[in-house]
Amino acid sequence: MKEHLQQLLQQAIAQLQQQGELPSDLQYQVRVERARDASHGDFASNIALVLAKSAAMAPRQLAEKIVQALPDDPAIKQVEIAGPGFINFFIHPAAQFDIVGRILNEGDGFGTSQTGAGQRIHIEFVSANPTGPLHVGHGRGAAYGASVANLLDAIGCQVHREYYVNDAGRQMDILTVSVWIRYLELCGEAVPFPENGYRGGYIRAIARSLHGKLGDEFRRPAELVVEDLPPDAPPGDKEIYVDALIQRAKTLLGESAYEEIFQTALQAILADIREDLEAFGVRYDEWFSERRLVQSGEIEKALKKLQEAGYLYEREGAMWFASSRFGDEKDRVVIRENGQMTYFASDIAYHLNKFERGFDYLIDVWGADHHGYVPRLKAAVQALGQDAGVLEVRLVQFAILYRGTEKVPMSTRAGEFVTLRQLREEVGKDAARFFYCMRKAEQHMDFDLELAVSRSNENPVYYVQYAHARVCSVFKQLAEKGLRHDVDKGLANLERLTESHEQALLTTLARYPETVERAARQREPHQITQYLRELAAQFHTYYNAHTFLVEDEDLRNARLNLIEAVRQSIANGLRLLDVSAPEAM
Repeated sequence: MKEHLQQLLQQAIAQLQQQGELPSDLQYQVRVERARDASHGDFASNIALVLAKSAAMAPRQLAEKIVQALPDDPAIKQVEIAGPGFINFFIHPAAQFDIVGRILNEGDGFGTSQTGAGQRIHIEFVSANPTGPLHVGHGRGAAYGASVANLLDAIGCQVHREYYVNDAGRQMDILTVSVWIRYLELCGEAVPFPENGYRGGYIRAIARSLHGKLGDEFRRPAELVVEDLPPDAPPGDKEIYVDALIQRAKTLLGESAYEEIFQTALQAILADIREDLEAFGVRYDEWFSERRLVQSGEIEKALKKLQEAGYLYEREGAMWFASSRFGDEKDRVVIRENGQMTYFASDIAYHLNKFERGFDYLIDVWGADHHGYVPRLKAAVQALGQDAGVLEVRLVQFAILYRGTEKVPMSTRAGEFVTLRQLREEVGKDAARFFYCMRKAEQHMDFDLELAVSRSNENPVYYVQYAHARVCSVFKQLAEKGLRHDVDKGLANLERLTESHEQALLTTLARYPETVERAARQREPHQITQYLRELAAQFHTYYNAHTFLVEDEDLRNARLNLIEAVRQSIANGLRLLDVSAPEAM
């Protein structure tokens, strides 16, 4: 109905333009919203206030002209002008039943649209460094990014899901030497583990795999490994020490052996990440390698583009990007004094690559701790000749785990943290995906593990899934009674749905398409979880208050149509979150 009213208003404005009462070059977008107060109607539009200045007319006067030009429509009972020029629509009660037939007709497609058709959107999310398993913080970004992508799909956008693999740079070198030191331990060489190395059981597992394949082939004497290295912390500097250890490893192993350890570690961790995400219902169209940027010369190309545009300069032996000219708090280094490219240089090249692939709009999903990085990347996008608005960065806050009232300790020190796999195994994919999307991404969230596995009305995902299963159970009982569901007869008798619970469900069902549209445009999957919880609550109340399989055949079929529409809407909403819709619980 909302979309229908927008079309009627557009037709009225077009008619006024043809009559010469409005300028022919008006730029506008008709918006219709549900009225907050039922006494003001069912829907309202502020289009007269929006166009008043361009039309050189008082808002209320323009509203009167628009209303007079509105095409007749049997669904509209009454139109009123309120306040300074709001146009309020009162819908004929019979029109509210149309939503049931629409849902039954459209099925899995109900709630989808083509309002975003033609937009090529690139969304990059998770993109955790392949230096260890995914933890629960990555899980929230994964659930959020995947759900946003699904929402954009639902409104007709062409969505490309991508994982940026940070497989170049210093952190990968630290990973490589961490594995090598554990490998040397297996060879009987006692080399102190670097303070700044990657710890945890997964490093030892990779080292065992390497040793099982190669034996002692990459063994080097411990005394040669540590000879003349600067002291590690404490009392030395752990950064200086690990950099020296990396260089020593490259020297003692040679390029080929070092690369084999590097690739063994990278591929093992990437395989683990892929497996985790696939089991979490997250899929990607592409896994994009940072090494590809480095080896193809794309970083140099991007920096050359910035230099030719006059945005790079040299200072103190380093190359700087003049990001402050675009609102960043200070300029940023892209090439260090030692000639090494910074991570920022790689990110500039990566985003240039995205634009060169023809994407109209870029969405990056980052952890909230990266908020300070946003202005410099926006500056780079502008310096590359793009509008800053084509890059949207969504920040996702960390999730704090609780088991009841007790906070679950989490620490990345010594490689100890709650992994996404552990979370999934404890509460299941469905609960994890739903819980992660219950709040705005930028808000802190508390994740109650006990609640997530409970089979109670207090558990939001259980409550929603149970509503779906309950509808299925009604149709199972129908078959057991030897009765059949006559959809056509039900549609012909929808006016029998006069109970307050039925009227509430009809109103909520009609809101689903606009909820999907708004959630997609605002990148807010939590709007879907909120909607599903509301719809489920209304259904459970209806279920407890009324009997569906009544003797009255016309009323029975009308009610079955209504609850089937509820089931379909719940299933469609859960699919956007990649949460299952069980038929029995």
